[in-house]
Amino acid sequence: MPANAIEKDCSSKMDKAIDFLKKELQGVRTGRAHPGLIEHLKIEVSSYGTTNELRELATISAPEPATLLVKPFDPTTLKDIEKGLQTSSLGVSPSNDGKAIRLPIPPLSGERRKTLLQQVKKMAEDQKIAVRNARRDANKAADTAEKKDKTLSEDQSKDVKDKVQQLTKKHEGLIDSIVVAKTKEIEEV
Repeated sequence: MPANAIEKDCSSKMDKAIDFLKKELQGVRTGRAHPGLIEHLKIEVSSYGTTNELRELATISAPEPATLLVKPFDPTTLKDIEKGLQTSSLGVSPSNDGKAIRLPIPPLSGERRKTLLQQVKKMAEDQKIAVRNARRDANKAADTAEKKDKTLSEDQSKDVKDKVQQLTKKHEGLIDSIVVAKTKEIEEV
């Protein structure tokens, strides 16, 4: 495998870890109502016989800072959506007006904030592990290319490993900055 292909593959895996973290953190509740909080919830729709993400079943908006509004595309799915929201781990009780569902988002308690911060740190650590695994795989590929395939010289292999290490540091720094931003958002009252 050529050196640039190893680097490109490693960078791609690390970028995916960053994207995954950003998507996961959208679902972490902060003090404000945000559609990302519930859009990935899995809702079982009995009339369809399938499980869908909420964003596939309804429009989600935040008309007020502490309220989410869920308007289903198909009015027959309203009850299924309400049931799915009640059984979710959000800890909020939806109110159904027959056409849409309102979700009041209560302010976070100090204890809940600490729990969320721990969750965020765990998510970040999991993605740092994914980044390090990508580094390990790239280093193995460089070693294989050098020792078995003889497609890279020793110097080229060392250069690839150095570039991969730089990528690792860059992506770990990005993860840290994302966590700092999310932490500020959670701690904001």
